[in-house]
Amino acid sequence: MELTWSTVAGPVGDITVVASGTGVRRVAFAGPDLALAEFPSAEPGGLADEATGQLGEYFSGERREFRLAIDWTELDGLRAHVLRTLQELVPFGETVSYKRLAELSGRPEASRAVGSIMGSNPVPLIVPCHRVLASGGGLGGFGPGLEAKRKLLVLEGVLEPSLLELDLVRDE
Repeated sequence: MELTWSTVAGPVGDITVVASGTGVRRVAFAGPDLALAEFPSAEPGGLADEATGQLGEYFSGERREFRLAIDWTELDGLRAHVLRTLQELVPFGETVSYKRLAELSGRPEASRAVGSIMGSNPVPLIVPCHRVLASGGGLGGFGPGLEAKRKLLVLEGVLEPSLLELDLVRDE
């Protein structure tokens, strides 16, 4: 399978996208040197260029919705179902708790599993796991770090910009 890659700079650092012929396979919060270790045969360009173009528009405030195919081949079962539910039901500028996402996915008992699924999301930003928050009002977790999650939520208007400087958001 032919894989392509591209990188874009954003407010949370470099983002590298790897895509197959069927869709985006990976979004990494890293430059290509780190992100491509798992994909040594990937070549620059292709669908990955389209994805980083749309990510650049998102970072600049010009885009609220991604129009990109996702390569779901590595995902199955509850993991794929929860990620698809998140992508389809939680739009730009809105958030959901881990518990509520479990309910929306038809598995209300699976809120802890939802947290694990968010932590292993191979296509963050496009499948917006940064929009999933702890039920108690805190940010919850985020692989690239809570500062990155805050910046993305400020970008989408969910958090006030002043919270970035004052660090008043509870992180539990």
